[in-house]
Amino acid sequence: MISSLNPLDGRYSNKVSDLAPYFSEYGLIKHRLIVEISFFMMLSSEPGIKELPAFSDKELKILENIIKNFDEKEAEKVKRIEKTTNHDVKAVEYYIKEKLEKTSLKKHLEFIHFACTSEDINNLSHALMLKGAITDIMLPEMNLLNKKITQLASKWKKTPLLCMTHGQPASPSTVGKELKVFAKRLQRQIDHLKKQEFLGKLNGATGNFNAHLSAYPKVNWMKLSKNFVQHLGLKHNPLTTQIEEHDFQSETFDAIARFNTVLMDLNRDLWMYISRGVFKQKVVTGEVGSSTMPHKVNPIDFENSEGNIGLANALLRHLSEKLPLSRMQRDLTDSTVQRNNGVALGYSLLAYKSTLKGLSKLELNKKVIQKELDQNWALLAEPIQTVMRKHAVPKAYEKLKELTRGKTVNKKVVQEFVKNLKIPKEDKERLMKLTPENYIGMADKL
Repeated sequence: MISSLNPLDGRYSNKVSDLAPYFSEYGLIKHRLIVEISFFMMLSSEPGIKELPAFSDKELKILENIIKNFDEKEAEKVKRIEKTTNHDVKAVEYYIKEKLEKTSLKKHLEFIHFACTSEDINNLSHALMLKGAITDIMLPEMNLLNKKITQLASKWKKTPLLCMTHGQPASPSTVGKELKVFAKRLQRQIDHLKKQEFLGKLNGATGNFNAHLSAYPKVNWMKLSKNFVQHLGLKHNPLTTQIEEHDFQSETFDAIARFNTVLMDLNRDLWMYISRGVFKQKVVTGEVGSSTMPHKVNPIDFENSEGNIGLANALLRHLSEKLPLSRMQRDLTDSTVQRNNGVALGYSLLAYKSTLKGLSKLELNKKVIQKELDQNWALLAEPIQTVMRKHAVPKAYEKLKELTRGKTVNKKVVQEFVKNLKIPKEDKERLMKLTPENYIGMADKL
């Protein structure tokens, strides 16, 4: 671990290890094994392939056990075969044949990887890996993160907050409402990801079932292919070149990248709120904020998340742009690139955990919040001039601009101005009750 080149396999391995069964070399080999054996089993159930009779329950159990008992030790055997073949998919085929050499299935070994091109196996494997990781790991973590944001939004929905537009004091909101904006944005991307289809194909070297028909012209290969892909839990893509075009992977990575971008926006806002003092951070015993300044409690979790999102999105966007591209009917650039699918998701997952950790340490600093509001009575220029406009008071905006712009304005100045306005009593009384603290519009309801 300490000599790992990639920090996901070293420093951060304990935080992203849940992705390893999907995207490690072992994970890829196992998913290829699942696809190869599953297709072998489906071929045996096709009546039109008389040379491969339906497997007995005992034979099916033998095949199922190869998958069930496949562990990292077995994967190493595949890697040893690959040293000779110099072909990773062929190594899986030979491994299966070796496992069946002393069984009743020995006479049917040539139907393993029958009429398949490597991409038939690979595209289905990658689709299964991606679907499993998204469904079992990524979406639960995204939901957990957004649930925490939503809980904090509800907790602080009535707590007033001085807003900043262009870095300058602006109309107040509430802490909860501003957090809820992010929760809604994140949920939109989660919903997109939940609807994502994961596609697969099994149709031979250039997508036309050429080899299949040469052997069994009467078999309905399109139907068999569709049934097999759907049996794996994927959506069938019937029209392809040698490769499944990877458009769905691009869609998937785009949705995750959008989620990540929204999360980076939240990280930066929380960093600035901490810098302003709006939030304090719970002190963790034994933790050091600075090697030279003992007083510091740094917003490191949000910084860590932001940095890892940058790495994740760089990869996600490259994957999204590159994977749908292939020269003619096939080139191998996608093969090496897809091996980084797990890296992109790993940095994303690391970012989610960091933000979640940071959120758990946040505490409101109500004294700072109140101080900021008390120092910005000039914000009430907005509602005052709006009510003045309502009653056609000439140059309402200009009068408030003269009163407040670039000047120190306090409660006394504002209320004295309101007292002298020639507007109806009801509106005047409402303006007199306004403070920066209660001038929050519908923020708490929103």
